[in-house]
Amino acid sequence: MDRRTKEKVVAELHEKLKDTKLAVLAGYTGMNVEKLTVLRNTLRKSGTELRVVKNTLLGIASENTDFSGLKEYFKGPLAILLNRGDVVRPTKVLVEFAKKNAELEIKVGMLNGKVLSRDQLSALSELPSREVLLGKLLSVMVGVQTSLVNVLSGVPRSFICALDAYRAKKQSGN
Repeated sequence: MDRRTKEKVVAELHEKLKDTKLAVLAGYTGMNVEKLTVLRNTLRKSGTELRVVKNTLLGIASENTDFSGLKEYFKGPLAILLNRGDVVRPTKVLVEFAKKNAELEIKVGMLNGKVLSRDQLSALSELPSREVLLGKLLSVMVGVQTSLVNVLSGVPRSFICALDAYRAKKQSGN
């Protein structure tokens, strides 16, 4: 790779790192190209990019970004997962793929400037998706309003039932 190509890769990667919410470093020693392609395609469906970059170029590109704190982990052959959207789906995909393929070793991640260990990434992958969480929040919010309406309408409903029972008693007594 010549110097211009390296500068172009570093500039492109630097811009992507600025916009990235989640980045995960994973070792892929011993993994064949077919498996890596399958992982890359699966991650692409969730709006995530998987790149294999030289550690020196990644170190240069990560300067002046939140991901400069990961420089100590830039050792050995690394693949970096870059995500700008929903962080749960790609983490689920990566963790499931790592369980099935021992060659993929999840090393560390960074979410919004905070370093995440392998265990924390695994816990993140077990969370429900954003849509499910929003649905649960909406059901709680609607449930409170429904309960309030039922409580407030209980007194008039009881009064109407009492009046109806009184009317029925009067009609049967005549």
